[in-house]
Amino acid sequence: MEIPFQKSKKGITVKVKVEPRSSQQGIAGVLGDTVKIKVHAAPVGGSANEELIRIIADEFGIRKKSVRIIQGKTSRSKTIEIEGREALP
Repeated sequence: MEIPFQKSKKGITVKVKVEPRSSQQGIAGVLGDTVKIKVHAAPVGGSANEELIRIIADEFGIRKKSVRIIQGKTSRSKTIEIEGREALP
């Protein structure tokens, strides 16, 4: 699956759309320039954001510390930054 991204000063940015309270977990597909990710957690107290970061880190074999939400922390549509990367596998 080809993941759309843009280069940033610190690495790359990826637009994601999160589906909280899902029975499944993980990357569900690509919609245009946005990656759809399903998480089990409810969007309460940042638990869905934490799970999103963990899923991305696990999927691409990077540390959770390298993944940061830079836009949309309280929205389903987010922009994340992955530091130290020039592309995704």
